[in-house]
Amino acid sequence: MIPHSFLQDLLNRVDIVDVVGRYVQLKKGGANFMGLCPFHNEKSPSFTVSPTKQFYHCFGCGAHGTAIGFLMEHAGLTFPEAVQELAQSVGLTVPHEPSMRGGGGG
Repeated sequence: MIPHSFLQDLLNRVDIVDVVGRYVQLKKGGANFMGLCPFHNEKSPSFTVSPTKQFYHCFGCGAHGTAIGFLMEHAGLTFPEAVQELAQSVGLTVPHEPSMRGGGGG
């Protein structure tokens, strides 16, 4: 299992604008960045990326999430693969906690 504290630290270090910008052409629009949604076919941009909230949202189809979720949805990565890719991009090593298996006994 990947520790929750590591995920928070990772998301704090990663810039979602850079991550999404690898796949979507983004243009600055006020405080946010706008682009054509990669999750549905559209002609006018309804896809926004917030650098302050580190979150993406499409007002057309409702897609939304963090950098991890974007890589999972757009690049087809699993959760661990998306975490690993982001961690490598910022020079972190993904720690793993042993998973809790079994009934615990007593």
